[in-house]
Amino acid sequence: MTETYYNDLAPYYKFIYPDWEASVKRQAAAIDSVITEFFGHEVQHILDAACGIGTQSIGLAELGYTVTASDISHAEVEEARTAASKRGLNIEFHVADMRELRSAYQKQFDVVIACDNSVPHLLNDAEILRAFEQFHWCTERGGGCIISAHDYAKMKRSRKRLYPRLPHEISGERILMFDVWEFDGDFQEITTYVVEDKGQPTARTRVIRGGRCYCITTARLRKLLTQAGFSDVKTLRDRFFQPLIVGVKE
Repeated sequence: MTETYYNDLAPYYKFIYPDWEASVKRQAAAIDSVITEFFGHEVQHILDAACGIGTQSIGLAELGYTVTASDISHAEVEEARTAASKRGLNIEFHVADMRELRSAYQKQFDVVIACDNSVPHLLNDAEILRAFEQFHWCTERGGGCIISAHDYAKMKRSRKRLYPRLPHEISGERILMFDVWEFDGDFQEITTYVVEDKGQPTARTRVIRGGRCYCITTARLRKLLTQAGFSDVKTLRDRFFQPLIVGVKE
């Protein structure tokens, strides 16, 4: 299951990025510009409903936002909490399912975000709508929701696709990672391979299985956000490394 996949991936997640620290700053700047454009300069309280290891939460907190963050993966939440603590950031972290946010928080925020293709890990329209209804309840009027997801409608879905990452040198050890993406109808299966090379004739290899996504289109995501109660829902391209979908709570 996907939760187990991300628990196992947590210690290696930073190595997905060529430079995770640079990505933290770059992604926060992009999201900040969208928040300002759509919701104004008075936004203060942000809920990151799928924080992972804190890539967006940490950057937004460094920009001065008050951030509450959660994820279904307890291991990724611990990675995020450790990274935030090292920076002296006061982020409130929780382990929570995005489909159960109302019971987890029982309060509302200016903006709810869920980035980096987190929503498509919910594997059908009904589960995504349930999450979006939770986002809507957790959002103050005048605020809104920002999500990002792969543009599956434009993605070439060959049966198998190799997706390599850049190598990283950590304390004399080389970390190599790559994904194998497999598509079966409306679903994407992700298997991640981690090679830890310490310069010996053999290297430790770890295989992390169970990443699964629903290949939902951005158009369908917009419709579900609208159905959940958000208005003026639109897709923004060329603002983030994935299309951003933005909705307003009137």
